[in-house]
Amino acid sequence: MCDLMITDAAVLLPDGTVQSGQTIEVKDGKIYSIRPFRDSDMPGAAENQISGKGKLVMPGLVDCHMHTGQQLLKGKVLDELPMIWTRIMLPFESTLTEEKMELSASLAALEMIKSGTTAFVDAGSYHMEAAAEVYVRSGLRGLLSASTMDEKGLPDSIAQNADEAVAQTDRLYDRYHGKGNLKVAYSLRSLISCSEELIRKTAERAKERGAKLQAHMNEYAGEVNFSLTNRRMRPFEYLDSLGVLNGDFLAAHCLLLSEREKEILAERDAKVCHCPFSNCGKGAPDTPSLREKGVCVGLGTDGAAHGGLSLWNEMKIFRSVMNVEYGSRLNEPAVMPAKDILKMATENGYRFMGEDGGRIEIGKTADLITVNMMQPHLFPTGNPVNTLLECVTAADVCDSIVNGKVLMRDRKVLTLDEGKILAKAMEFTAAEYRKEEEKAS
Repeated sequence: MCDLMITDAAVLLPDGTVQSGQTIEVKDGKIYSIRPFRDSDMPGAAENQISGKGKLVMPGLVDCHMHTGQQLLKGKVLDELPMIWTRIMLPFESTLTEEKMELSASLAALEMIKSGTTAFVDAGSYHMEAAAEVYVRSGLRGLLSASTMDEKGLPDSIAQNADEAVAQTDRLYDRYHGKGNLKVAYSLRSLISCSEELIRKTAERAKERGAKLQAHMNEYAGEVNFSLTNRRMRPFEYLDSLGVLNGDFLAAHCLLLSEREKEILAERDAKVCHCPFSNCGKGAPDTPSLREKGVCVGLGTDGAAHGGLSLWNEMKIFRSVMNVEYGSRLNEPAVMPAKDILKMATENGYRFMGEDGGRIEIGKTADLITVNMMQPHLFPTGNPVNTLLECVTAADVCDSIVNGKVLMRDRKVLTLDEGKILAKAMEFTAAEYRKEEEKAS
């Protein structure tokens, strides 16, 4: 008997087509079979069953770049003046506590589960052990990091030298790598914030442990200019000269790339993540060129301070950005087809993380979601794949499954107490309002 059965569903297949009337069986965390629905697929045929009637089953979404530590900043950065990192985000993260991080992770986990994200890459913050405990309970698949910087002038609460910064991730790795569905990556917050000593030591430690290494890259002109001024090389050229780049390097943003940097990414098999909503105020990535060169490109939210954690929103924005920047210029409206964008948010995301998922086929990891298609804004449709990209929202996700375990059934999260978490969020919000009123008076 299989562990889980999803019956009589439409299924998004790896070639981008949709097959209706299918039953998916899951065993030991893997997809065991995909076959036509039979009348015998009734309650009792498996230990756990989900009716797929009126639903579409697809791989879970992967958020390749998000910030748990910024969840409580939601709504505070839009329309602010430039350099929100130094004026808002860095000061906020320097005041994080274990309690705040636990609440942040709880809210982030809820938002991801309810929006169809089954796996994520956290860019790194502080008190990440508190976040890891929440994510283990949530059942989500995650790749966590600790914020790694050693620049001078940081607030005392987060100031570190190179050895201390590496040791911070060592502790997180030793305790949580391989626990539940979590893994731990090493990180470089940004090349401006990291000395060459820290870059070398972090990369060496990641290589010793066979771990991923991630960094914010080529996001701002100032970042590129800093590298050119101080190192006489562009950022990826500099990292390549240090021997840092390889197939385990995860680069977020990558908006301002030279042709040589694109070639380096392809040569080293480094992975790239674009964050459309956050990025579109800074520039449009040259994704068509990266794809032509064979670079693996995934999508991230850069959330939660930047627009929340819905990858459905990010996919729509990404399609629009690609059309404005490239499609209109070439008179090619399908410069980035819907099925390719969905692949970026699913299969490419699992490849980005080094996981064997993102495709509905036998033997693949059973990280799956269902979408309720029987709604006026989704049904009927002449092309389900186009409708997934154009019309589906986070609220249309019904069920979430990670490693064969059901995390959400019919919009009810099973692994976390949503009511209790939202009550704590209300308490936090009320306390913040009181602080603001006291300042004003």
